[in-house]
Amino acid sequence: MKKFLVVAALAVVLSACTTITKVEGDQVVNGRMAIKVTEAWNKVSIPGAQQPYDMWTQEGITLDHLRIWAGIKPGEALMVVPPAQMQAGQKAPRVPTFVANMATEQIVTMFETMYAVDGSIVKVSRVEPAVFAGENGVHFEFTIARKRDDLQLLGTGWASVRKNELFAATFVAPKLTFYPRLAPKAEAIVKTAQIRG
Repeated sequence: MKKFLVVAALAVVLSACTTITKVEGDQVVNGRMAIKVTEAWNKVSIPGAQQPYDMWTQEGITLDHLRIWAGIKPGEALMVVPPAQMQAGQKAPRVPTFVANMATEQIVTMFETMYAVDGSIVKVSRVEPAVFAGENGVHFEFTIARKRDDLQLLGTGWASVRKNELFAATFVAPKLTFYPRLAPKAEAIVKTAQIRG
């Protein structure tokens, strides 16, 4: 019960300063990747936490999120740890950084590391070749035991590299109810992705 109250309080604090915008139709992420959204999603922006990805949700970011990266250059990190998540005097955790000419396994490991930055336990369960955004790439699936509340999550991701830039998307949700219902909606969006330029 105590963990639930902490999570609920955190959600209230985040929602007080969070911008939520409805997205549907033709969208362009970071000016580099076009996608089509047939069913509306909510784009979430948290002030003071400018991330290198777009984050969309159906039910709220603590329950599901679709993250989309477009045009990440070598040397750029996959995420920024918001100052609000760091305790006083604590050193910022190392975040995964994209490097040119990464092997497929290294790209998948980068996302595995990103989801484990908060201390959650992440395990990749499947990796296979796939086409993403019109380029040969990888599709992967993973599980997360979220540290803050022990919630069991399922995740899936897609990534490809074009001209030494990373393009990717991941979807994560609780495995019992939200993932089976929402993962097909996320995948429908991902299938429309096309790199621009």
